Parts: sequence; structure tokens; C-alpha cells
Amino acid sequence: MILSFFDQFMSPTHLGIPLIALALSLPWVLIPTPTNRWLNNRFLTLQGWFINRFTQQLMLPINLGGHKWAVLLTALMLLLITLNLLGLLPYTFTPTTQLSLNMGLAVPLWLATVIIGMRNQPTAALGHLLPEGTPVPLIPVLIIIETISLFIRPLALGVRLTANLTAGHLLIQLIATAAFVLLPMMPAVAILTSTVLFLLTLLEVAVAMIQAYVFVLLLSLYLQENV
Repeated sequence: MILSFFDQFMSPTHLGIPLIALALSLPWVLIPTPTNRWLNNRFLTLQGWFINRFTQQLMLPINLGGHKWAVLLTALMLLLITLNLLGLLPYTFTPTTQLSLNMGLAVPLWLATVIIGMRNQPTAALGHLLPEGTPVPLIPVLIIIETISLFIRPLALGVRLTANLTAGHLLIQLIATAAFVLLPMMPAVAILTSTVLFLLTLLEVAVAMIQAYVFVLLLSLYLQENV
């Protein structure tokens, strides 16, 4: 029973071929593209409004040099939201529950922000390792601590996204299993458990969107420090 709970996080394969590439490419098919008409339908209008508002809020505190990242960060936001929400459907696979995928997204983007800071403003980038006004005896210790915290950032990005989604999926499966088992024995308790399951599902929908936003927001903050 314990192993079956974690089977949902295994990467699906067909005839020995991993299907994670298909799971990553499918969300882009579901996102509609604008047409050449003067007026789009309501869904396209809502999608365009959401993308514009999100991009404005994300790029507001960043200098003009960092606005080149707007398309990349917005596309990453849409990808993560779509993957997280599709993973809540029954009999689906959530690629963002894989730590390897999340680290593969977090490490290159974090490293790009660090390289940009070292290339454009090396003095300010290295100055983040030592706060102003630090006593002389604490300088070596603080430099080591800040360096460690700098390298922990991509790990925190990947682990946060993986842990939140994995915990939510496990809770949903545990409560759904309890409701199914209790239904023939105690229908009243099963109905109460199903109500909890419904509320938890709504919570997980919010968590799926919030975690995607937090992932991109933290990347934008790292970019802001180095631009």
C-alpha cells in the first residue's frame, strides 16, 4: 500500500520509452494562440490580459536591462501553472513532482542571473557576500555563510516546488483512499471525508498556481539583484 501511494510520482514509460517529454510538450498544445481577427474570443482576451498584468507586475521593480527576461519568465510561469493544474486531474502525471526536472529549470536560470551580475557589475555582485558595516572578525564567517546561501538558492527553488506538489498529491490520495474504504462501512464519515477531499482539492489548485508564481518571482528577485 505504501509503495502504491508513490507510484503516481514515477515517470511513465511506454515500451521502454519515457513519456515525460510528451507530458512537457502537451501543455503548449492546450494554450490557444491569438488570431488575425480584430476581436478575439473571451478566453483569448482573458489570457492576454492575464499575461500583460503578470508581466507588468513582474518587471516593475527590475531595471530596463532585465526586461529581456520578460518573455522567458512569462513562458515559464505559464508552463509551470499548466503542468501543476493538469497534474491534479485523475490518471495524469505531474512532471513538476520530479526534483530532477525542477532542478533542471532552477539551476541554469539561477546561474544565468549570477553570470549576468558578475559580467555587468562584478563589484556589486561580490558586495552581496559581505553586508556593509560588518565587524572585521566576522568578515570570513559571513563571507562563507553568504556564499553557502547563494549556492543553496537553486536547491531551495527546486525542493520547494517538488515538496509542495508531492505533499498535496499524497494528501489527496490518502484522503480519497480513506473515503473509498469508509463508504460501505460508515457512509456518514465517508461523506464528511469527501467534503474534506473537495476542500483540499480547491486548496491544491491554489497551491499549484501559487508555487508556480513563487518560483518565477524568486527568479525575478535574483535577476533584480544582478541587473
